[in-house]
Amino acid sequence: MWVRAPLVEADKEVDEQYYLLWRLEEGVPEGSTEIPKGEAIPLEYNLAGLNAISFEKGCYVGQESVARTHHRGVIRKRLLPVNFIHDSGEEVPQAVAPKSEIIEVNSGKKVGTATTVLGSRGLALLRLEAAFKNTSQLNVKGLENVNVKVIRPKWWPSEWGQEEEQATAVA
Repeated sequence: MWVRAPLVEADKEVDEQYYLLWRLEEGVPEGSTEIPKGEAIPLEYNLAGLNAISFEKGCYVGQESVARTHHRGVIRKRLLPVNFIHDSGEEVPQAVAPKSEIIEVNSGKKVGTATTVLGSRGLALLRLEAAFKNTSQLNVKGLENVNVKVIRPKWWPSEWGQEEEQATAVA
């Protein structure tokens, strides 16, 4: 059974592990290990939903491409909370390492990468088409008995996760 981040009062201290666990459950990235410097696209890391990007003001490197992608509404990958589950249905503690490839079982194609892992919880940058398709079964490459269960964060806007469907329908 997995440990859930506890609810605590504002003036109480808890172990840092619980903060990390909360971030993983909510899909909130932090720092350059989870948001790779020089290669991350802010929209893929949910920064617009966290109000970390302004589309009204400011001047930053990549602003034009970020704004264009945002207004077109086509984002093919996103950072998502995931659970690592054994074929038996039990959660798999400490079996998956960061940077592990995630594959779609039927096609054998890479659909993403685990970025952060704590026990059986993690964050993974995944192609939305594979992450939210009902027929997809995702596994960790090299650990074929470890399934990847994708979790849609409750705070996400309703249209997130449907970008790939809309892009495919238009094409």
